[in-house]
Amino acid sequence: MVDKQWLVLATRNRGKTKEIRESLKDFPVDIKNLDDFGPIPEIEEDGTTFDENAFKKASFTARILGIPAMGDDSGLKVAALNGAPGVYSARYAGENASDQENNTKLLREMEGVEDRSAAFICLISIAVPCGIALTYEGGCEGMISTTPAGKNGFGYDPVFYYPSLGKTFAQLSSEEKNLISHRGRALAEVKQEFDKVLTWIRRHL
Repeated sequence: MVDKQWLVLATRNRGKTKEIRESLKDFPVDIKNLDDFGPIPEIEEDGTTFDENAFKKASFTARILGIPAMGDDSGLKVAALNGAPGVYSARYAGENASDQENNTKLLREMEGVEDRSAAFICLISIAVPCGIALTYEGGCEGMISTTPAGKNGFGYDPVFYYPSLGKTFAQLSSEEKNLISHRGRALAEVKQEFDKVLTWIRRHL
């Protein structure tokens, strides 16, 4: 029996953790997140790009805990808002804003706007304690709906409409969402070479 490799997610977000655990369930990896450990310093997400923030979260967590870490930074880019909320997606309505508050602000900003095209972007960084990292990217294009719909998912899922399926992300099952979402596509890149990733991790521990 192959020993499972610990991999800690640099997040306390249960939705993200669930999606990543489901995606990597067939590999010899034991997925933890920050809630599985004692208090650690807060990670300041002050990067100007998703790539910078993902790397910062992964490398900081790996260094502090001494365990390989995966950092994910993702967000929504709305064409009519010049790419906003972008890297500020989680705090669009202010620090510690709820998903509902962020969605409410976004729909308010989009009132009367004809071009409702938007894209979710996800950057995944996998780092080892010595500081080096691998990076993967995924994206998904859709539209901002005029009203929220659906009860599944998290974040902007209730207002992100995916035309090919005629549903918002919050109306999709987790299996459907993982096939097409920005995080699902980034994780698909990870999965394609995850055996090599595990070898790389063990070589640098």
